[in-house]
Amino acid sequence: MWTEKTKNGKYKHVERYTDPVTGKEKKVSITTEKNTAQARKTAQRALLVKIDNLLDARTISNITLSELREKWLNDKRRTWKESSYGSEKRNSRKVVEMLGENCIANNLTARYVREHITSLDEDLSLANGRISVFKRMITWGFKNDYISDKSYLDKLEKVATSTETEEDIEEKYLESDEVAKLIKGMKKEPWITLTRFLVLTGLRIGEAFSLTAADIDLKNRHIHVISNYDYINKLTDTPKTPSSKRRVYIQDELLVFARELKKEALANKLIYGSDLIFQRKGKPLVYESYHYQLSTVSQKTLGRKITPHTLRHTHTSLLAEQGVDIETISRRLGHEDSQITRKIYLHVTKKMRKRDEMQVQSIRIL
Repeated sequence: MWTEKTKNGKYKHVERYTDPVTGKEKKVSITTEKNTAQARKTAQRALLVKIDNLLDARTISNITLSELREKWLNDKRRTWKESSYGSEKRNSRKVVEMLGENCIANNLTARYVREHITSLDEDLSLANGRISVFKRMITWGFKNDYISDKSYLDKLEKVATSTETEEDIEEKYLESDEVAKLIKGMKKEPWITLTRFLVLTGLRIGEAFSLTAADIDLKNRHIHVISNYDYINKLTDTPKTPSSKRRVYIQDELLVFARELKKEALANKLIYGSDLIFQRKGKPLVYESYHYQLSTVSQKTLGRKITPHTLRHTHTSLLAEQGVDIETISRRLGHEDSQITRKIYLHVTKKMRKRDEMQVQSIRIL
């Protein structure tokens, strides 16, 4: 290190280092007010830290899992939607906590990861989600030269969950008589209206919360799904997937209802300045409030708790009962490929075939 006096009377301390990529010699500097032994010693330490940061000395050899996560999130924040970023941030935080913040990312093994992520007595689907997040983080680290080897990721297969029974699938949706009981048991607005709407359209709760009067085309009988309300981050964003952006046909049963909703939304716009279909004084409804109402009322009237997504599955089952084919249902729901939608469809159609067979079983024709 050498020191130079600047024109304004301060002192610039300079150090050389070699760029490991280009092989060229470079310089870094730091300025101090004085040129005492203590100032030079402090400057020397600061210059070494500065060089370390430029060389990214803590990468391949000993970067911790916590440090890797921060670098990964900082990079991905530029391209991810806010909702996706928030979800990955929460899930990856749990992964790091379970594996150890200070563990060296390069020293992790498949056995260590599997034992620590699946050690809790909880829903195995959560463990599978964490494995997926971990794989994305390590793969990013490998592509950006923070991780030297990621081949062990192939050993981290998702945990096999128990095979779903017919009873399990039936828990994912409501029968038509259960829908009637649920709506009758809901004494408060706007929860009654919202519940009816979700059953009749199959929209996701975020899609319904972002819907405006302008999105309801009564002339052509279409609901245009072009946005999604992220109730966690409190913002309206693009739909969940490219196929989620769609037109939902307004069937006869929904037409009068949709007309009433649009009329009320336009009236609210004059008062509150917002034409959101589901609002409270110009602001989107609170998801947690609806979730609580739905959970409480369903437990009381049906003997089990349901979520808003149950109503989306219910839409699938009711359409299947009416003979609508799976491709039409999937397009209406905005699905590219949904295993649970397909399972519900097959389950309902199977029940219908059994019912038909029972009706014919004892008939005498001749």
